[in-house]
Amino acid sequence: MTRIFRTVRSFPEIADLLALETGQASDRFTQAFTETIDGFRMGHADEESDAGMPDPWQVQQATELMICTLFDVLRDTRLESLAGRIAWGIVYSLHKVAGQLDGEADKAALKVRDLIRDADGSEVLMCELEEAQTICQSLDEARDAVACMRDHAAASYHNETGRPWSSPRGSLVSSKRTASVVAAQDFLAARREKKTASHSPKGPIVIFSGGQVWEDHDQITSTLDAIRQRIPTMVLATSAQDKGCDAIAASWAARSGTPLIAFTLNRKLGQRAGFARNEQLVALQPVEAVVCEGSGLQSHLARLVRAKGVPAHFFRLADQRSGAAGQRHSAA
Repeated sequence: MTRIFRTVRSFPEIADLLALETGQASDRFTQAFTETIDGFRMGHADEESDAGMPDPWQVQQATELMICTLFDVLRDTRLESLAGRIAWGIVYSLHKVAGQLDGEADKAALKVRDLIRDADGSEVLMCELEEAQTICQSLDEARDAVACMRDHAAASYHNETGRPWSSPRGSLVSSKRTASVVAAQDFLAARREKKTASHSPKGPIVIFSGGQVWEDHDQITSTLDAIRQRIPTMVLATSAQDKGCDAIAASWAARSGTPLIAFTLNRKLGQRAGFARNEQLVALQPVEAVVCEGSGLQSHLARLVRAKGVPAHFFRLADQRSGAAGQRHSAA
């Protein structure tokens, strides 16, 4: 029998591994693949179905094998370097479907709301309302199941590559787990509109930004470890670059279970996009900041942080090459 060996980085992953070893689904899959409605129907053109959900343990195992087997098959071949890119696409396909179902569920919920508002007690309208509620609940059930698969596939991708999976846009959250990566747009909208907690993680905010070229992982991770030890409920907000310092910080957040808010550039702002992002980060009223030398954008952020008196850690490129520790500047 072929055995798959995997690196375990957190207690939830240990629970998932034990579940697979014992032939039992994890609590996340058991919850996500439990029927919540009797007559399943995702659209007006669909026939109502009384079929059950797939077996949660089989889905959990299949999701993991889909990613892990790909790396096993391509390892030590000329296509090994492509394994991560292909696996990223598999996770993204699940993420895309979950997002589509989420949008359809939102539209269905609006339909239910409108029907409730216009309810006149007639049999025709009540039948229409019942049908709309069934569709809305069915879409919610399907979305949660696919989102659970997406989350597990993303965790398997992280285990194989050592890098957290991240969406090119939007948030990576589901109702079955704590937020992992929240897009800045979702976070700011949630604050304005008081949306779900998954899009508005609570906790003291620590901001982070750095250049795209950085070799000293330990320097960054040890600093973040020390901050989290002092502020265990921290939320990390980064400038969301996919390599260098920000990538190291994102990997640390995934490994430590720290909620991450990704502030990507608003390209519509042109050359001012990076400076506007820095202003957004400082406007979060962070309790602490970590800035690693990079471009003029990091210098600009450092000036904003100093002007606001935010306790901060500033690291220079020379510090990592010489192994010297970065200096910590506290507000007077």
